[in-house]
Amino acid sequence: MDQLAAAVLLPGFTGTTAPDWLLRRVADGLGGVVLFGRNVVDDAQVTRLCTELRSVRPDVVIGIDEEGGDVTRLDAGRGSEVPGNHALGAANDLDLTRSVAASIGARLAKCGISLNLAPSADLVLTLDDPIIGVRAFGSDPVLAARHVAAWVEGLQTVGVAACAKHFPGHGASTEDSHEQLPVLPRTEEQLRAVELVPFQAAVNAGVRSIMTGHLVIPEWGPAPVTLNKHAIDLLRTELGFTGAVITDGLDMKAVGGDLAVGAVRALAAGVDSLCLGGMALDDDDLQWLIDSIVAAVKSGDLSEERLTQAAARSLALGLPPSTVDAHDAEIGLTAARRAVSARGRVSVGTDPVVVDLVVDSSIAVGDVPWGLGPYLKEVLPGTEVIAARDISADEVAKVAGDRTIVVVTRDAHRHSAARQLVTNLTNLQLDVVHVETGVPGPDLGSVARVDTHGGSRVSLRAAAELILKGTT
Repeated sequence: MDQLAAAVLLPGFTGTTAPDWLLRRVADGLGGVVLFGRNVVDDAQVTRLCTELRSVRPDVVIGIDEEGGDVTRLDAGRGSEVPGNHALGAANDLDLTRSVAASIGARLAKCGISLNLAPSADLVLTLDDPIIGVRAFGSDPVLAARHVAAWVEGLQTVGVAACAKHFPGHGASTEDSHEQLPVLPRTEEQLRAVELVPFQAAVNAGVRSIMTGHLVIPEWGPAPVTLNKHAIDLLRTELGFTGAVITDGLDMKAVGGDLAVGAVRALAAGVDSLCLGGMALDDDDLQWLIDSIVAAVKSGDLSEERLTQAAARSLALGLPPSTVDAHDAEIGLTAARRAVSARGRVSVGTDPVVVDLVVDSSIAVGDVPWGLGPYLKEVLPGTEVIAARDISADEVAKVAGDRTIVVVTRDAHRHSAARQLVTNLTNLQLDVVHVETGVPGPDLGSVARVDTHGGSRVSLRAAAELILKGTT
């Protein structure tokens, strides 16, 4: 029974090597682990880490959040080598999306990672959403569905399991489930017609896992989907999903309460794998969770049959991936160039002033480098870069003089100070180019506008190239 309870756990841990206690747990049947930026130095180090883990049990599940674009773990120190979903949706080339996913998968497979907690099958349904944004392929459910299927196919071609998330769709939320429990203003009928369309496409494409969202659908009762049997039953029966259902991080505030209680409730609702990665755990924490799950079986709160089923589905995600030569280090920049778009004449001269307006990134994105300045300075050495959280139009104008000003934002529609800066500079009759790296929002009247559809390293480089081309 202890082994069954351990098999459904996917904890995170601290460090870039596997602690001895973790290796013992893996040998004793722990389902697996989820890697985060704190566990990553580079691909070679991740490969050594995965080799350590697989040396004690070859079929251990090793998962990671490698969506590409803004959400990256392998490239957390420098920004992703591929654009994210919104850029791929903007390029709207299914073969390109499939190839980008296959390239990601080949890189993960070479490292020894068997499960990628991607793609996001959410939609952009409100510009006030603080957590999905450019992680979605777009707002059109049919277009998104096609790209979700292509992404799943590309990744799984190399033997890495995909995970469509966050069922039934986070895009209509105006709250971050890392911080609080969103209640979606959606009926089941609306969900079937819109949000569930990409998830159905993922199922049809053979996706091996689906992640639940910590979201309340009022028609389904007060429990969040992760703890909601009706929601999991719908996924199984109506969508026909037979793979592993994985929770979003159980330590997220949206679930609330006791972690062990949440684990038992999720399993009883029909979930198979418990993602515990956001909060680094230790040996005592794992034993507490195992004891709690076993106690629930003994008390009758969780059936042994349900736990056995969950353990089997969870462990199936540990199948070692194939090592294939499908990684293409250049395809990300190719895709980013296809996605970037411009309005107006993007000409900045030889010595523009770039204002990278810094805003706090979401917990999902983490502390990943962002900003156009370094990339534009690389192609236009005369560029002056200002990285600021709060700066007035007068201050920028004083620095710029008669030079072109490039204001770089991330979701300006959600940050009034960013909108105000672009508007005020434009009202001063200055030569302003607005570069938006988030979901394109309203046009703020600048002389020219560039949309990258993401803040990845390659998306920023593609924007710099476009500006250089317009200038020269």
